[in-house]
Amino acid sequence: MSTKQVESKGALSVRNIGGIDETELTFEPGITILSGRNATNRTSLLQAIMAALGSDNVSLKADAEEAHVELTIDGDTYTRTLQRRNGTVHTTGDPYLNDPTVADLFAFLLESNEARRAVVTDANLRDIIMRPVDTDEIQSEIDQLLNERRQISDELDELDSLKNRLPSLEEERTQLENQIEEKQAELEELEADIEQRDADVEQSRDDKAELENTLEDLRSKRSDLENVRYELETEEDSLESLRTEKQEVEDDYDDLPETPAGDLDEIESKIDNLRAEKQSLESEVNELQSVIGFNQDMLEDAGNGTFDALQTSDESEDVTDELLPDDTVTCWTCGSDVEADQIKTTVEKLQALSKDTVSDINDIDAELDELKEQRHERQDQQRQRERLERRQRELESEIEDTEARIQTLTERRDELREEIKAVEEEVDELEDESNEELLELHKGANQLEYDLGSLESDLERVEDNIENIEARLDEESDLKSRREDVNDEIEELRTKIERIEQQAIEGFNDHMDTVLETLDYENIARIWLERTEQQVREGRRKVTKSVFELHIIRQTESGTTYEDAITNLSESEREVTGLIFALAGYLAHEVYETVPFMLLDSLEAIDSDRISRLVDYFAGYSDFLVVALLTEDAQALPDSHDRITEI
Repeated sequence: MSTKQVESKGALSVRNIGGIDETELTFEPGITILSGRNATNRTSLLQAIMAALGSDNVSLKADAEEAHVELTIDGDTYTRTLQRRNGTVHTTGDPYLNDPTVADLFAFLLESNEARRAVVTDANLRDIIMRPVDTDEIQSEIDQLLNERRQISDELDELDSLKNRLPSLEEERTQLENQIEEKQAELEELEADIEQRDADVEQSRDDKAELENTLEDLRSKRSDLENVRYELETEEDSLESLRTEKQEVEDDYDDLPETPAGDLDEIESKIDNLRAEKQSLESEVNELQSVIGFNQDMLEDAGNGTFDALQTSDESEDVTDELLPDDTVTCWTCGSDVEADQIKTTVEKLQALSKDTVSDINDIDAELDELKEQRHERQDQQRQRERLERRQRELESEIEDTEARIQTLTERRDELREEIKAVEEEVDELEDESNEELLELHKGANQLEYDLGSLESDLERVEDNIENIEARLDEESDLKSRREDVNDEIEELRTKIERIEQQAIEGFNDHMDTVLETLDYENIARIWLERTEQQVREGRRKVTKSVFELHIIRQTESGTTYEDAITNLSESEREVTGLIFALAGYLAHEVYETVPFMLLDSLEAIDSDRISRLVDYFAGYSDFLVVALLTEDAQALPDSHDRITEI
């Protein structure tokens, strides 16, 4: 896989980064070799490039309070300023990257690079590959979509229920229409009878009008009572449903685990402190490596007498005398004569301290992962608690409003009952004063009109229900379509993580096979990654997570293969494996699309010939590949590559 090539040069200006006082240089697209001995600021220059691109894994010069880097590429200029304040380094400016996470992991491959170290330290390889992916955010999106899918399914289940109700409602509508026709026919017949009798009976018009008005009043009040009863029954059903839901919400709330007050803030504070500690330790590792490299070079020079000769202040002494071997050397830090073995012991102690510091960084990474998991669990519990509390308040308010409506309707029902009783007594009095038979006919007609009104109200209610159900059923197609879309979105989010994992696995295995063949490690048949599933505990629940397992397959002279442990690889083999693992992450996250530089350092454990072949292999994946090499290692690479020998 090759990337687009940058047409223009890269120009870099550096002040007070690592061991650099001040320098300016340019980079041509392709491979640039930083050639020199240890302690010649090659790593510092790589850190300067990292700083301009946005990384915080940069050391400010020990005797400086401020550093500055400026990088010009493709006609655009990017700047970074580092300032020491109260023992902490603060950064400002306009770097190339807003978020350097993927670059720090997979493009800036210095000795302390976490992806390179992961193979040697047996770290969680899957977590390192997936770190740039906000899996918490993806899971949150998945949870939201799952909730939406549940709601849609509930609506579709409700539509199915409504669909099943539709035939009975249509049957009820037919029955009501028939009953209305029968009542209307009965009323017409009764009204005709009343009309005929009215012609035969001499009755006071005033009495008749009063009776009709009273009967009309009675019918109206009975209709009002029926409506109130219906509303009251509906509200009581609603109240029961609300109370049931409130109890379910309270039960869910009680089931939530107790979270101590301030626990989330404490976790956030620990994460911030650990990140600051990790950054400090990484800076310390870089500084230690610089000090170790410098002292090793100076010790080598002192061993052959060159350093002492150059440090002689008495011009009358013969330089040849200074080149004579001696068991002591002049310390280049204090100026006194000390045993050479004593300085070697000090360098060994510094190397041990560097390894211990790297181990401390790994411990911090593990603790950070655990704290992040705790933070996610606490945040999820907090969101759940807030949702349940909010729903409790809403239900309490709805219950209170419903109880108030029930109280009002109950009072209105009792009032109507009393009013109907009074009107019925008034009708009875009028019946005694009028033609009893005719009044009975009028009363019967009034009752029929009341019954007709109730039937028509029932018919209207049924037709409204049918109309609403049919309107809801029109939504069924859209809901099913949306559910399919949600399913697709869920599957896409779930496979996004798996897809990146698979790309990293395949990339590592393919490149590892090719590089092992290219570098000719004879006793290694294969080094490959396998993606497996394991159950791990997160808080109080068990979840299934992906794990990357590294396999080392050895081959004997007789052709027999067997699986070996990473600890049995040579330092050269481990370094190559770490670099290929970083390259797999680089390609899986398409870092070449956003980061124009790839940086390589600390390749001394690999022999020169293999370094040359490895650099050529990496060259096709970045616009600028900058490699820091010792002079003797750099000689194995073609002269056609750009070289920087003085910084």
